[in-house]
Amino acid sequence: MITVKPFCALRPSAEYADRCAALPYDVMSSDEARVMVEGNPYSFLHIDKAEIDLDREIDIYDERVYLRASENLKRFEAEGIYINDSEKRYYFYRQVMDGRAQTGIVGCASIDDYIENRIKKHEFTRADKEIDRIKHVDICSAHTGPIFLAYKDSETLDEIILAETQKAPLYDFVAEDGVRHTVWATSGAEVDEKIKNAFASLDALYIADGHHRAASAVKVGIKRREENPSYTGDEEFNFFLSVIFPAKSLKIMDYNRLVKDLNGMTPDEFLKVVAEKIGSVEEYNGTGPCRPTERHSVGMYLGGKWYLVKFHESICQADTPVERLDCAILQNNLLSPILGILDPRSDKRIDFAGGIRGLDYLEKRCNEDMTLAIAMYPTSLDELMSVADSGAVMPPKSTWFEPKLRSGLLIHKI
Repeated sequence: MITVKPFCALRPSAEYADRCAALPYDVMSSDEARVMVEGNPYSFLHIDKAEIDLDREIDIYDERVYLRASENLKRFEAEGIYINDSEKRYYFYRQVMDGRAQTGIVGCASIDDYIENRIKKHEFTRADKEIDRIKHVDICSAHTGPIFLAYKDSETLDEIILAETQKAPLYDFVAEDGVRHTVWATSGAEVDEKIKNAFASLDALYIADGHHRAASAVKVGIKRREENPSYTGDEEFNFFLSVIFPAKSLKIMDYNRLVKDLNGMTPDEFLKVVAEKIGSVEEYNGTGPCRPTERHSVGMYLGGKWYLVKFHESICQADTPVERLDCAILQNNLLSPILGILDPRSDKRIDFAGGIRGLDYLEKRCNEDMTLAIAMYPTSLDELMSVADSGAVMPPKSTWFEPKLRSGLLIHKI
């Protein structure tokens, strides 16, 4: 049984929505954020990355950064840039990118569902990143960035989304990157009850993106429970802001690899080893870069040429969902034993590029500072959920979701 509650959103006035909405705090540097907000005093980055309003030399984890974030949020509210909805409700959030739409339900998920693993994870989190968002949420007393969740199947929820998004939206705008963002509120208590009951009938939700934000929100909830030992469980700190999508509507992009050197081998020696140990190697004669079109294959860019590599069947046989992933097969059979990259999380000889950058970017990097590029076939949602169901975690840099959820459109005060 899954609990997802409606909430009273703090949200932009309609005339400010497009200027308030901002990309997540963790997809850009502080310097990049400073450029992004030029000429826009209403950007939510003034809250999510409040160091941009302070001296450039300040540590981004300095207490003053979180205090400024809280001050900015209160100021936006006091000046009427943000308004508080007076009634609890669910919302709907649609993104359209390159002609593909995904629409999710915005509500507040239970920290107990997270703790008891009914909200399933597929990534490890880092303590330093958790501490940052714990301080941010606690001092702002708000969840400022939504967690990106998915559900497997619910005909009821799908029907509600379809019906409710035929109505007039609260916001509808196209962002500077060409992605269209549309937000609706539910039409009344009867629909809210249907949504609540439909979620209650599910066995699990899955984190697609936002593991650090989720873990931090949960730890703030636990902290506040300890500070309020007579808590009832209904307090807002027991729930965290989420956008919950039908899994079938989501798309994972490729997450590609770039390698600094061939571990002492010449290109010919390397390709010979790949053919022996990994799979068939064919020089690619198509137009443009070699993008793999099926699982268990990769494109390789080396020495100014693209090659298509199809894995030997023998290395694709594995007992667990994790080991059957292409990125795990590549790590266990090529990157580690042949190229000597034992820990892709820390090894400086490997870099990663989300599919949003395109394969031309891989060629560019090989012409500048890298030797080998590996274009991956995207991980599927079914693979991700199978790993999460097994209680395991994905290898690093396995999934890249686009479009990114915008922060600042709906905020949950705790």
